[in-house]
Amino acid sequence: MTEQLRDRWYALYVRSNFERTVEHCLKGKGYQAFSPFYQTWRKRTDRTKKLDLPLFPSYVFCNFNANERLPIVTTPGVVTIVGGGNIPEPIELSEIHSLQLVAESGRPVYPWPFLNPGQRIRIEAGPLAGSEGTLVKVKDEFRLVVSITLLQRSMAVVVDQDMVRPLFEKLSLAEVA
Repeated sequence: MTEQLRDRWYALYVRSNFERTVEHCLKGKGYQAFSPFYQTWRKRTDRTKKLDLPLFPSYVFCNFNANERLPIVTTPGVVTIVGGGNIPEPIELSEIHSLQLVAESGRPVYPWPFLNPGQRIRIEAGPLAGSEGTLVKVKDEFRLVVSITLLQRSMAVVVDQDMVRPLFEKLSLAEVA
């Protein structure tokens, strides 16, 4: 194994609803581990209930030496360490640090769809609600690019990221085969 696998943060894929159990077991073994949660209200037929749900369902983040991963993978509830093949893929320290800061800030947090520049999107709210196009990032601003293919022309408008949702297009049978 290479030096880069030592003492890094990794994502562990765990059994459904085992995030807290795995986190508690790993901390009991002396590892740094966390699985951030958010609070939401869910309506039931007779009441409204406050729930704590994982921000990343079925994932726990853990700091360990990948050369010594046996204690990690034998932890009850752990399915696998996320990576390619049998090689765990470490998470960028800056991403983990940001995630911990936000999760521990005491401010309300909630899941958000992962958006990539170039992805097809739909605007869900505001005066642009219902418009579809491509997400582009220019100088820390997100823009909706709307194109007319026949004319090979496009236009762009700055959009608030909280009004954007990914647009999942259905694949044709030719694309699947």
